[in-house]
Amino acid sequence: MPSRRAHVVQEQPESAAARPESQPKILPGWAIATIVSVGVVLVAAIAATVWMFLNHWVRDLTATAPAVGTTIIAPEESKAALALPGLAEGTDEFAATDYLAAQPTAYWLTPEIDPVSEIGARMTNLLSEARTQGKALAIVVYGLPERDCSAGLSAGGLDDAAYAEWTQIIGEALHSAPDIQKTVVLEPDSLALAPECGNTAERTEQLRNAITRLASTNTWIYVDGGHSTWLPASQMAELINGIGMNDVIRGFATNVSNYNDTAIEFDYAHQLSGLTGGLHAIVDTSRNGAGSNGEWCNPPGRLIGAPGGTYGDDVVDTNLWIKPPGESDGTCNGGPVAGAWWPQSAVELTRNVTLP
Repeated sequence: MPSRRAHVVQEQPESAAARPESQPKILPGWAIATIVSVGVVLVAAIAATVWMFLNHWVRDLTATAPAVGTTIIAPEESKAALALPGLAEGTDEFAATDYLAAQPTAYWLTPEIDPVSEIGARMTNLLSEARTQGKALAIVVYGLPERDCSAGLSAGGLDDAAYAEWTQIIGEALHSAPDIQKTVVLEPDSLALAPECGNTAERTEQLRNAITRLASTNTWIYVDGGHSTWLPASQMAELINGIGMNDVIRGFATNVSNYNDTAIEFDYAHQLSGLTGGLHAIVDTSRNGAGSNGEWCNPPGRLIGAPGGTYGDDVVDTNLWIKPPGESDGTCNGGPVAGAWWPQSAVELTRNVTLP
């Protein structure tokens, strides 16, 4: 009998010869070369990024603030150095000027001497000197709009737009040299004069913006701290705190261009530090070797003070020569215009040292 089961015809597998085999897809040579090149570039970029991060981290970690023993350069472009060729060798004026030109002293950046068009080159030269000599650099940034508005003897400064450009160029130069310890004294007298000038709010904003432009690795910014016989510490602290940058700046500078005794300034710095959340200080000792007679403008009978890097404690990082001895405070007590080299003052200020 015929089977009731349906007859199923099973398909036979195709023979190997009848079914094409799947072939591996091989990329063309140009594609392989492109992938390899992109990979190499990516690996290099990642490595460079990691290296840059580690490099900045190490530099930030190893950056050291000014301290006892810090030595700054004696700028080759100081007014003392530039005055030497015009003085007769063998004279007291030459000997005093030659001595002061060799002393580690801050360089004052002013738009009158180093305008926007030239400030970049000046900074390059100063940083090169510091790197070549293996020393620190100290600069004073002094070009604020309506600078020294009440005294008038150092009046001047830039307008807001030019000041922003000027400080931006300075900041870029500072940023380019993380290997160099750089002390920046920002606008001496600016805060202590502000209440008298009636522009505290405007000046605070200008300083805040300048700090933002200048801040960089191994750059230690000290704002104006007045001095011990000017504003009370409580008022000075309020002005400093008002900038709102205590977490960015290192601290404040006191006694700049003044003559107060070092010990008195240290006491004042401690008071001010306690009112500003522990900010540090530097003290100008360039012309306080005989203390103060109460005058601030070319007072007679003064002497150079202790060399920079001599003193310091837990608040005062160290003392420095900030105001170059021999530069006039202004047309008072027989002096030339503010900032001009005054050989007779150089002679008087160096009476306490033995000159060659």
